[in-house]
Amino acid sequence: MKTLHLFPLLLLSLLGCADATIPPLSNASGSLQCTLGIDTEGQPFYLLSYQGATVLDTSYLGIRLEGADCTRDMEWVSVGEPSLKAVRYSMTHGKQQTVRYTGQQYRAVLRNAAGFELEVHFYLSEQGFAYRYYFPRAPKDSILVLEEASAYGFPDSTMAWMQPMSKAKSGWKETNPSYEENYLMEVPVSTPSPIGEGFVYPALFKVGAHWLLATEADLHPGYCGTRLRYDSLSRQLKVAFPQAKEVFPGGGLLPRGEAPFRSPWRIVAVGSLGDIVESTIGTDLAASSKGLGRDFVKSGLASWSWVLLKDDFTNYETSRRFIDYAGEMNWPYCLIDADWDWKIGYERMQELIDYARTKDVKILLWYNSSGSWNSTTYSPKSKLIDPESRKAEFARLQQMGVAGIKVDFFGGDGQSMIAYYHDILQDAAKYQLMLNFHGATLPRGWHRTYPHLMTVEAIKGGEFITFLQENADQAPRHCAVIPFTRNVFDPMDFTPMVLDSIPGIQRRTTPAFELALPVLFTSGIQHIAEIPEGMQKMPAYVADYLRDVPTQWDEVKFMDGYPGKYAVIARRKGEVWHIAGINGTNKEILVRLDLSFVAHKQGVLLYDGPEGQILKGEALAGPTVVGLPGRGGFVIKI
Repeated sequence: MKTLHLFPLLLLSLLGCADATIPPLSNASGSLQCTLGIDTEGQPFYLLSYQGATVLDTSYLGIRLEGADCTRDMEWVSVGEPSLKAVRYSMTHGKQQTVRYTGQQYRAVLRNAAGFELEVHFYLSEQGFAYRYYFPRAPKDSILVLEEASAYGFPDSTMAWMQPMSKAKSGWKETNPSYEENYLMEVPVSTPSPIGEGFVYPALFKVGAHWLLATEADLHPGYCGTRLRYDSLSRQLKVAFPQAKEVFPGGGLLPRGEAPFRSPWRIVAVGSLGDIVESTIGTDLAASSKGLGRDFVKSGLASWSWVLLKDDFTNYETSRRFIDYAGEMNWPYCLIDADWDWKIGYERMQELIDYARTKDVKILLWYNSSGSWNSTTYSPKSKLIDPESRKAEFARLQQMGVAGIKVDFFGGDGQSMIAYYHDILQDAAKYQLMLNFHGATLPRGWHRTYPHLMTVEAIKGGEFITFLQENADQAPRHCAVIPFTRNVFDPMDFTPMVLDSIPGIQRRTTPAFELALPVLFTSGIQHIAEIPEGMQKMPAYVADYLRDVPTQWDEVKFMDGYPGKYAVIARRKGEVWHIAGINGTNKEILVRLDLSFVAHKQGVLLYDGPEGQILKGEALAGPTVVGLPGRGGFVIKI
């Protein structure tokens, strides 16, 4: 067992004196504090406290490079005074259009026994803590990161909500990993991953009365995506690198680049459950948009035939019908899925694009990202791998008037695969194409860096419910955990809402539960699963409501809920609030809401009727009680 010493850090003055101890790093109010230390083997660590309670116990820091080990025999050289970081930025879609945040930023320096120095940048806001590594110079000609010692030392009583990482090149046509597993809910933090490959971000934790949500941001082309693995020896969740197979063909797995070089931010949102849901730290610390144009970016809802009708209905006639459907619903987009290139063809696709324009609808087209990393055959395939082929295809799509593309079947989180994402994002911006990544990694704040990244799947979404009854059976609880985990920071292409029926599957949720999902979940383009025939069976007031569901919100407010059980969230666009609630359990829940914050005095309530229909009622500002039947839901527009 290591002996840990809370290091009485010495602040170096300009003259090199070392006579003043450094107090804990702190946010502006002092509610969040980080204490630094070194153990007897010279391994740096930190502890994090919130409102006087320890929320992260001994949590190791450090990184090992080719040519420099910065995990052992380290010493703190200096920790600078805090600098105030105050930023205002805007988003093209999601929970909050205009974001303002402030935090205290610290620059600390570590040195190993060979004299090589590593900077650690810390960030503390009112409900957020983060750090990253920065290398002003390389130990050799360039930097190759071999591993991180970064870890989270949660107290033993911590409970967790985590999604397991899948085995690379497993699953259908070897398309894993795609962040498409079911969550483990409210389990001890030491629970081993059932697949054996750790857990993906974001991961949610309950420590006493407080909640924490861990993720990463600013994942740049030189780094790999990471995940969490529990280490039984140190009793910590460690930051782990991808599996060996998660690479672009011929590309690298590990982070590499030229100095100066940085890691992504390791992030923990801290506070109440409401603080977690409302947090923006996942985009606050993402890279800015670098001046990329956004005039062509418009969020909204889309019609989509494939999820309920599958492959046989990717044809000209069905696509034209779904264009009409989008136009009737006032939705700006229609997505045409896999194999359109030979089932419809480019020439007839141009006819559809021109026809859609008369309905004020734009077309989105599906692409297969993959080369040799899986055995999928859906097309268009492999047109995006080579840079010149990709640019030629993007130029053709821009000339045709295509609004955006859905790119499917990526191959993991290795550095070369992450670079491939960035290459697609950068080239798509040049040709004014919006992007949707499917079979993909978590975007980690990329939609701030690239405003035209509208959504990413990275979830066991609506299409899985149409595949197996087992998935439909788990859907109520699954949907009730997502607003507290996967969808807190990043857009999510769940493809929600089947109001009527799913072929061959018994839906376990009520129609009002389904109606709540396009508000409860955020996505720059919200692809709606329901087809025209199902929508025609609904009361007129349901269709009217769905003609005006925003995807770019101005404010989010957590109302009530518990991960995996129920969720009630309010979102504002202008002066209008949409409040959506779902019950993931089998028992009725009474939700007490105070709607006194809304500007309007009354609005509409859509809720579950006794015979499975959606009923319409009145919603009034002020205290309100709403009954949520088992696996039921509601929406309020006020």
